Order: sequence, then structure tokens, then C-alpha cells
Amino acid sequence: MPASTPPSDPTQDDPVTDDLVFADEVDAVDDSRRLPWRILVVDDDADVHSTTTFALDNVVMQGRPLAFLHAYSAAQAFALLSRESDIAVILLDVVMERADAGLQLVRRIRDELGLRDVRIILRTGQPGYAPEMEAIRGYDINDYRTKSELTRTKLYTAVAAAIRSYEQLCALDANRVGMERIVAACAQLMALHGVRDVAYGILAQAAGLVGQPVDGILCTREFGDGTGTGAFGPLCVVAASGDSRDLEGCELGAQYDDPYVTRLALAAERTLAQRGCTTDDGMLTLFFPGKAGRDFVACLPLERAISDVETRLLQVFCGMVAVSLDNCELVTDLNKSAFHDPLTGLPNRTRMIELIDATLAAGADNDAVLALVDIDHFAETNDALGHRFGDLLLAAVSRRLCTRLAPGLAPSLHIGRIGGDIFSVLGSAEVVQPAALQTLFLDAFHIDGQDVQVSSTLGLVRLREHDGSGADALKDGDIALKRAKLQQRTGHCYFSRSMGVEIRERVRMMHALRSGFQRGELFLDYQPQIDLASNRAVGAEALLRWRQPDGGLVSPDRFIPIAEYSGLIVEIGEWVLRQACTELLRLRSAGHTTFTMSVNVSQVQLRHPHFLDMLRRALDDTGAPPDFIELEITESMAMEEPAALVEKLAHVKRTGVSIAIDDFGTGFSSLSHLQRLQVDRLKIDRTFVTEITGSARGSSIAQMVVQLGRNLGLSVIAEGVEDERQAQILRELGCPLAQGFLYSRPLSPEALLAWLADESVTHAA
Repeated sequence: MPASTPPSDPTQDDPVTDDLVFADEVDAVDDSRRLPWRILVVDDDADVHSTTTFALDNVVMQGRPLAFLHAYSAAQAFALLSRESDIAVILLDVVMERADAGLQLVRRIRDELGLRDVRIILRTGQPGYAPEMEAIRGYDINDYRTKSELTRTKLYTAVAAAIRSYEQLCALDANRVGMERIVAACAQLMALHGVRDVAYGILAQAAGLVGQPVDGILCTREFGDGTGTGAFGPLCVVAASGDSRDLEGCELGAQYDDPYVTRLALAAERTLAQRGCTTDDGMLTLFFPGKAGRDFVACLPLERAISDVETRLLQVFCGMVAVSLDNCELVTDLNKSAFHDPLTGLPNRTRMIELIDATLAAGADNDAVLALVDIDHFAETNDALGHRFGDLLLAAVSRRLCTRLAPGLAPSLHIGRIGGDIFSVLGSAEVVQPAALQTLFLDAFHIDGQDVQVSSTLGLVRLREHDGSGADALKDGDIALKRAKLQQRTGHCYFSRSMGVEIRERVRMMHALRSGFQRGELFLDYQPQIDLASNRAVGAEALLRWRQPDGGLVSPDRFIPIAEYSGLIVEIGEWVLRQACTELLRLRSAGHTTFTMSVNVSQVQLRHPHFLDMLRRALDDTGAPPDFIELEITESMAMEEPAALVEKLAHVKRTGVSIAIDDFGTGFSSLSHLQRLQVDRLKIDRTFVTEITGSARGSSIAQMVVQLGRNLGLSVIAEGVEDERQAQILRELGCPLAQGFLYSRPLSPEALLAWLADESVTHAA
């Protein structure tokens, strides 16, 4: 059907773009020796044929010219396609004999003729006859354009894209057989075991892919020549065949005068440097990247030049073979890797467990001792001097343990590295002694040009007293090591059964606490705080309590340290703060509008990166006035990391809450540091309040705290006041506030409201 739209205006073409697109025509026209791309134009309008041919005349695409075939109907095109082959692109009119003639032809091309690779570009002069999207997708149509929009540049672009797609499909078809051969070859290689057998297989399969006899070498060169300088080692021939078979097991170097060997060595060096396959100087070289700096290269003398397709297949072959080499090396090294530490070469945790089990199986007469040796402050050394320095230090410790710890004794002494900076020593009690082990660290270690002095802490287990497996013995050693660290660095501790009981009890309580918190077993009591001048309540301290299902109360001294150790205190602490804020609002609604609520904050809470966010959320969500919320921190907390604490408390103060230092007088606070903290209140520890009536020292410390608070403009409160005599002395000293059993025990929220109501009635009377 003739096009119903006039020909496009040639001025629509961008002349600059045209020049750029066809700039390669002059250089490429000479390439007539290469077969042209065959383009079939199917259209019932003869003008379309002539304009298409004219637009693409003398054009070279992908280094090849174009050749045109013509059909003027769908039937004619089908007949032509039935007898012609290697047609790359069909420019097909949609509307010819019938409105859907073009689409029907596409269906027959794909389904009846089975031509899957040929690319089809639909063209129409009647946009209203545009095919449905399902048809374009279903029949694998490359492009769809109206004839009016197909300017010379756009026609060139569409055809070029289609040809590139056709070329790729043809390349895939051409490579399919080669890929099947590669897969089969790699399957055979994967069935082999050991680097040497796989190396022979690689040479055989590579030669087969290029169709020549097996001849050449496969060699490797590891990074590191053993001198510690990081230099590359020599080229080592892993496998050799054909005329090269005498080179197997040799090092390729200057000792050979044979020109052929020199060619092999140069080709291998070049390939390792370029990290890619080459075909220079009549030599095919294949590069196989390995792990940990160990690469492989195969060198095969070529009998003929190889094609581009063969080159690409060989590159794919190299990538797949590299996996085979890695796998066979992995299998070869698996036993060593599974049981030895890669840095020091010592037995690792798995191997040490086996050795401990074997020692335990020897019977009760065995006097063996297991010692865990921990390098003190290793993490700080590693951070300050770098991981490389840390690795060198660990290697030096390993060497000293092996060379100086009773050298020449029976092989019953086993030294291992079980993780990080922890070494293990297993042997007789005569050899594995704390003094002997720690003496090894008296001399400095010479590392990277400098002397480094380190110490160690030991955890020891007498296997004669141990019940359990080798893994259990390591756990017990770790428990003893942790206990030694808590007691004193550079010290030692032997494991005892009581430690195990203590640890198991701590773990049991930790799980019980987590479950109890989720079940709502935790609650708050409130102890009133009294103005000593008026004997009226001015606030209360929120105190965390835990009642278990059997009704028994767990002492806070037992469960709070476990909550801090496990990190659960962060979640519990946020809940406590919210509960206290909610209770404060209830008290204010009952008329106690000047009441202050004090909440204890642990060191773990305060260090948490989101503590400030949790504090702000609790205040915002509950609506509690921050001016009547006080956070209590201990004096020991105030002395740790003073700079960081000053900054953190400054942020806390900006929320409007006040800060009190609890247990004041038990630590060694710096007065200048105390001023920088900007706290609001000091709490005299109950120890000094207890001593106030029978010890001049207790009275003196209480007086000092009161005077200090007055001088610094801080409020002071005494805790643990239990009798009127203590209260009277505190009044005389000028202490303004107190709390303790003299006034009230900790009360439930309901009891606190009743107590406050009764106190108001008493004072009113």
C-alpha cells in the first residue's frame, strides 16, 4: 500500500548529526572483502525501497557493508526468506495486502520458518494501524516506527542497533558448541583431585579447544619469597607435557640457555604482569587468577593463529578453570586450615579441643594443666600501631612460647592460638606454671624496628579436677581468665567449681530477669525525701524492685549488676523513667505540685548513644515537667571519663532535668571536676549517716559534704536516716534534706499517696 503521508522534510535531519554518524564511511568503504550484512526491505511502495537504499548507500556497520534484498508483498517476502539465508534485518511494512499483513508475516517468520535471529523493524505510513504491545513482545520485534519519523539518522540508528543485536545472537549460536565443550572440559577437571592432576587436565583441555596436540607448561608464582620483603617468588612449573615435559617441577629462570625455555618464561612473566590471556610470539598464554596472591599461567606453543571466537572461548575457559584450581587448592589445604591458625601456624581452637580430649582420655593420673594466655591491652596496641603491627606481635609471642617454654621436653606440650590475642598452653603441671609463663613476657618484643613491652593474664584449669569435654575445659579456662582480669591484670587464676556454679547462676538469673521484665514482674517503690526544717515531704526516690512468681523479692544488689552486664538495664531504665514520670503526674494531679521525682541512672544507660533521645521521649510522651525530675548518678560514674561525662550531662541539663550525685563521699572526686559537671545536688552516703552518732569521722565527712554543697551552691540530702538522733545532728550541721526509715520505708504508688495525704493532715492539725 502506498504511504498515505508525504515524504519527510529532508531539512528535519540534523546535518551535523548526519556527518558525525557517517564519518567512518570513507575509511570503511574499502572493506569489500568482508561479507555484507543482508537487509530485506518489504514494502508495497517502490519509493520506500529506493529511498531506503539511497539513505543507507555506502554505509558500513560493524566493519561490513550493507546488501539489500527487496520484496513487495508479504507472500513474496515469505518465499524469499524460505530460500535465502543469513538475512540480518527485515524492514517490514505493517499494512500491505491486508491491514495486518506485516504482523502475520512476522508470525510466519518466527513460527513456520523458525528464524529466531533475524531482526525485524516494523514501519507504517498509517499510525492508526500500530500493533498491540502484546504483538511486539510476542513476536520479538526490534522496533516500530512511522515512516514519517524515520529520517536518515534515525533509520541508520535503528538498523545499526538491529545489526548489533543480530551479530550478538549469531555469536551466541557460534559459541554454543564451544561453550558445551568448555562445560564438559570443566566438569572433567572438577572430577580431578590435587593441583598436579588438575594442571595436566588444564593443558589437555586448552589444547583440545584450539585443536592441537597437548604441549606446554602450567606454572605458578606465589607472593612472598620467604625473605619477609614482600618480593615475588620464582616461577615454579606445576605440570608439563609434550616437548616441555622435562621442565616439570623446575623453576623457570636464568639457569636455562634454551631459547624455547626463555620464550616460555618471558611469556609467563608477561601474562602474570598483564593478568590476562595473550597470543604473542607464537605462544598462547592463559591466566588463572588465584587466591592470596597465588596466580597460575599456562603456556602453549601455537601451531596456527587462533580466531576471535576461540580467543573468547578460552577467556571463558580461564574464568571457569580458576574456580577448579581454587577448589582443588581448597581441598588440599582444608585439613591444615581447619586445624591450624593461619597467622601463627599453631593449632587452632578446634585442634586444641581434640588435644585436650585426648589428654582427658588418658585418665585421672594425668597432671596436665590447660592455661589460657591473654595479651594485656592488645586491642589498644592494635588500634594505636595498626593491625599489621598487631599481627607481627602475635607472631612474635607465638615464637617465644614455642622456643622458650621448656624447649626439648616431651611432645606432650601443646601450644595453640584459640582466637584473637589468646593463646593456649597444654602440658604437665611442672611446665605449665603461672610464673614460668609470665616470665616469658619480661623481655621486650622487637617488632618492626621498635621494642614493645607487653604483659599477660592467665586463666588455668587443672584437668585432673575437670569434669567434661575439651570444649568445656576451654570454657572453664575462659571463666578463670575473666576472673583474673577482674582481680588484677598480669595476674592469674585457677578455675574452681564454685566459679562454674556462680557463672551458671548468673546466666540463670539473667534469663529469669529478661523473662520477668517481659511478664511485668518488675515494679517501682518510692521512698519520700524530707525537708529537715519542716519535716514535710518534698520529693521521692524511685526504687526498682523485682517480685518473682513465688512472691519472693530479689535484692536489687543481685539483679541490677546482671541487668547492667547483659545490657538489659537500658531497656529497663527507660521503663523506670517513664513509670516515674507517670507517677509524678499522678502526684501533681493530687495536689503535690512541688514534688520532685528522683530516678537512678546506671553507667551503662548514660553511655548508651541514644540515652538523650530516650530521656526526651519519656518527657514528651508523659508530659512530665522536667523541672521536677532529678537523675541520680554515682560518684564513681562521675569520675570515669570526665570530659565525655561533662558533655553528656550538659546535654541532659538542657532538657530541664536536674542532676544529683549519689553515694557522695565514697569516691575521690576532684572539686574542679565537680564544678565542671554542673550538678544540682549531693547525696551523703548512708555509711557516713550511720556513723554520724558514734564516730567523729562520720560526722566530719557529713559536715564536709554539707559545707562543700553550701560553698558550691548545691543542695545536699542525707540518705539512710534511721533515728531522730541522726536527724538532729544533720540539722545542726545544716543539712537541709534527708530520707530513710525514720520517715518512711519505700512505698507503693498507692501507699505513697496515702502517706502524703496523712502527712498533710498531720501538719494541718
